[in-house]
Amino acid sequence: MQSVDPTLVAYVEAEIIPRYLGFDKAHRPDHVRTVIRESLRLASRCPDADPDLVYAVAAYHDTGLVAGRERHHLVSGQIVSADATLRRWFDKRQIDLIREAVEDHRASSDHEPRSIYGKIVAEADRIIDPQTTLRRTVQYGLEHFPELDAEEQYARFRRHLQAKYAEGGYLKLWIPFSSNAVRLQELRLLLADEPRLRATFAALCREEHRNGE
Repeated sequence: MQSVDPTLVAYVEAEIIPRYLGFDKAHRPDHVRTVIRESLRLASRCPDADPDLVYAVAAYHDTGLVAGRERHHLVSGQIVSADATLRRWFDKRQIDLIREAVEDHRASSDHEPRSIYGKIVAEADRIIDPQTTLRRTVQYGLEHFPELDAEEQYARFRRHLQAKYAEGGYLKLWIPFSSNAVRLQELRLLLADEPRLRATFAALCREEHRNGE
């Protein structure tokens, strides 16, 4: 992270990343740190991308979860606009770019990100590692829908994965040189294999229950 202003990093580490401690298991500090790291890696291949801007977008992208998941991308944008401390590093035009990019990062967005910053962080947020994706989906279901029995949890798990990642799903990839395309194909093969998918779900549920004991 040598290319990012160290005073910006210090502020984010002290004031922004700790907010993720209060979110669901799929959006804790390890998630935002992964998105930051992947965003900066992608940005290193985009000569016009400012690392400070990339870092800020990645750091703030899910802060709106404080108000719930449904509108979190818009609330994240409001948090960016309201954070007067960001003016130490960015002018109004740059803060507007950060706000737009966090608003545009959501996988279910109905429009293409408006800038390279939105595309970079949207791509980094995908992080299509099949096992991580499946675990996060299980974690979300168990945490937010504890009233569902095992079969209902599996149905929710499969329904979400199909809607987002299957052929024709709403997830879009924006950076052609990222590794997500290959990983997405691996995930689609797993989704098409019902017995394997069900067995993976059961194993992940057992792991989560053991971790919760």
